[in-house]
Amino acid sequence: MIVWLNGTHGAGKTTTGALVRRLIPDSRVFDAEKVGETLMDITPGLPETDNFQHWPPWRPLVVETARRVLDYTGGTLVIPMTVLVEEYWREISEGLARHAVSVRHFVLHADRDTLRARIANDTVTGPDSPFRLRYLDPYAEAARTWLHAEAEVVDTTHLTPDGAALRIAEALKG
Repeated sequence: MIVWLNGTHGAGKTTTGALVRRLIPDSRVFDAEKVGETLMDITPGLPETDNFQHWPPWRPLVVETARRVLDYTGGTLVIPMTVLVEEYWREISEGLARHAVSVRHFVLHADRDTLRARIANDTVTGPDSPFRLRYLDPYAEAARTWLHAEAEVVDTTHLTPDGAALRIAEALKG
């Protein structure tokens, strides 16, 4: 099984993902961003883009990597990864379904003011990351048009990462 943690940057996916892994027996975290980083390391480089998810190989490589890891290890993969383009989400989720991999899709949501404050105070990527700020509007649009209907929404506005992880673990048991 895959537990996919979606949501925009600053919602708490990475932190929550590590905590979810501790609550789910036989689980691992798979950072699908590393697939994008591998593609970014190809020389000469692939066509210029502002987001590696736009490269057509990224999505099937995420599917293939996840399914092969699960074939090898069994258990659960926790994937904290923002996917805001509906077509890309469909490609990934349908690819996993073709391999009989079940996916529980969660969106970690926070209101815009909370997201801005988290981005402003981020000690990992630095305060006011232009990259993270650039995704606030696309996230809001995806949430409004398709994303929240496709997932179980966990509002992290007033929830600690531990609380969000516990909520997800409880949903998986139920």
